[in-house]
Amino acid sequence: MSDRPSPDDGLSATELAAKYGLAVSGARPGLAEYVRHMWGRRHFILAFSQAKLTAQYSQAKLGQLWQVATPLLNALVYFLIFGLILNADRGMSREVYIPFLVTGVFVFTFTQSSVMAGVRAIAGNLGLVRALHFPRASLPISFALQQLQQLLFSMIVLFVVAVGFGSYPRLSWLLILPVLVLQFLFNTGLALIMARMGSKTPDLAQLMPFVMRTWMYASGVMFSIPVMLADHPKWIADILQWNPAAIYMDLMRFALIDGYGSENLPPHVWAVAGGWAALVALGGFVYFWKAEERYGRG
Repeated sequence: MSDRPSPDDGLSATELAAKYGLAVSGARPGLAEYVRHMWGRRHFILAFSQAKLTAQYSQAKLGQLWQVATPLLNALVYFLIFGLILNADRGMSREVYIPFLVTGVFVFTFTQSSVMAGVRAIAGNLGLVRALHFPRASLPISFALQQLQQLLFSMIVLFVVAVGFGSYPRLSWLLILPVLVLQFLFNTGLALIMARMGSKTPDLAQLMPFVMRTWMYASGVMFSIPVMLADHPKWIADILQWNPAAIYMDLMRFALIDGYGSENLPPHVWAVAGGWAALVALGGFVYFWKAEERYGRG
């Protein structure tokens, strides 16, 4: 055996790894590289979201019809309580209030479902996370995409309700597309944020329904915020109208419903909608990426 010293003698573990091109297993890639990995998994993200959507109601006899029936039943309950009993329509005609309410329920359900799916995206798929190597952001993004597909299916019913109450197709209906894009970006960012938080705090899934219910009541799903708060200080209505859930609901109502004009929207509403989408989508993606190497461990 030769006693000659090795050229690697005296090198630290870090120096040895650098010399031979070794890297820590599961280390977080750079942000640009991570985005490239995500783009490479785009087919997986789409296929996974479609599979989850198909499996969601596979045990129910009505199957995919529950995608539409659930928000419609919620809208019926809210109409009975807020429209008939509490008179939350506050002067709106029946032709405006019912599409107003159904639109609010459908649009807010899109955000609510994305958040709840995001909370469980990592914690509920630990087997997949630990077994396969892929960008973990694929999971919350695919869940947000699943909820978008579900909303698109439900939009058919929303169109029928709008037409049934006198809001016929017009050029403003084209605004539905940018509204959906902006809300999807916002929801995806929220799903990424909640996925990271839920991966370490499983009890968050039990708390979030209460948070979402509070957010729903504060966002004007069942009533017009400025009309309902007309007797209160104006700044309260302004704060509630600027919250992103209310912004996307009101933009969808403006696009879809005859008689719901721009006077119901806060100023610079499109800029605010775009700002919320960009801030939460980009911020949520970076926030999730920073913990990439920790998902599925411990």
